[in-house]
Amino acid sequence: MKLTDLSSDINEWFSGSGPLADIVISSRIRLARNLEGYKFLNRCSTEEKSEILKMLRDVLMSLDLGDKIFYISVDKAPPLNRHFLMERHLISRHHAFGKGPRGVVIAQKEFFTAMINEEDHLRIQVLKGGLQLSKCAEQINNIDDMIEKKVSFAFSPRYGYLTACPTNLGTAIRVSVMLHLPALKITDQIEKFFNAAKDMSLAVRGLFGEGTEAAGDFYQISNQVTLGVSEADIIKQFENSIIPEIVEYENAARSQLLSEQIDLLDDKISRAVALLRNAHLISSQEALFLLSHLRLGLNMRESMGASSPAIDTLGTLSKQSGRKDKSDGLSIATINRLFMLTLPAHLQLNYGKTLDATHRDALRAQIIRSALDQGL
Repeated sequence: MKLTDLSSDINEWFSGSGPLADIVISSRIRLARNLEGYKFLNRCSTEEKSEILKMLRDVLMSLDLGDKIFYISVDKAPPLNRHFLMERHLISRHHAFGKGPRGVVIAQKEFFTAMINEEDHLRIQVLKGGLQLSKCAEQINNIDDMIEKKVSFAFSPRYGYLTACPTNLGTAIRVSVMLHLPALKITDQIEKFFNAAKDMSLAVRGLFGEGTEAAGDFYQISNQVTLGVSEADIIKQFENSIIPEIVEYENAARSQLLSEQIDLLDDKISRAVALLRNAHLISSQEALFLLSHLRLGLNMRESMGASSPAIDTLGTLSKQSGRKDKSDGLSIATINRLFMLTLPAHLQLNYGKTLDATHRDALRAQIIRSALDQGL
């Protein structure tokens, strides 16, 4: 399978579907595992890493996941391909730019990936759109059981699964939810959210995980405690308490914008529309920032019935193109698609060659102008 088969469209978990999808972009559960009888990767030789890679690749490729799966040698992949896999949330930044033999197994529908020789021997993850942590847990536990029938993982009766980093020791589970929180940012309440998350021992990261900024008002919230607490308790707390509370705060901020700061909201949306429809050079960061405001307006229109001059304009963008089949105006799916497909590696893969920053910015602006005019 070629990466261009993936790069031309968005995956299911980023399509804007699923419970609470106006704010909760996706749910992810990741498990870290190491093979019994082998050293941790930071102590392994290149030959030992190659042996681990081959063993786990063969096991993973033999699994029946109900979808086609394919393998990519990350260490041998061109830099552009590695950037794409990271943009697609199929591998981590650490995996993309690490050293030594390493690879990734990916389900064609992108709900499952398995990183081999990242920080641990194996890191598997399952992704779904909206707030669906329980379904992620059920699926990844089944996959974990299938793998464990073929290999033995390093496990301690006292400490649980043994991992390279002590912060993953125990359940070795990382529960992560990606949220879109533009109203909290606009109303200057985002720092309160950060402080509350810190008090609850939660990690808050940017769009692409550890070490990245919150581009486009996307934030990844994940657990930090893995020892002394069960997987079920972590998932239950996230699904029934933590995430619904954050969603409630964001919705309250959106209501505040409508009732007390409508001019500010209209200004943000109007500026975004004007720039995105007319600019001929747009950087990746600027595109994410501006598209975030369009997504906020569309969500408020659809989920809250919000109306204002700027919000109402969003419903007429595609009408102005004269296309009868687009009479309902711009959609969340269109915005989500633009978020993903205008990222640097996506742009270049779809264009067919490497581009410098200026040509990327020009191509990005052209794609966005066309999409907003046609409601694609």
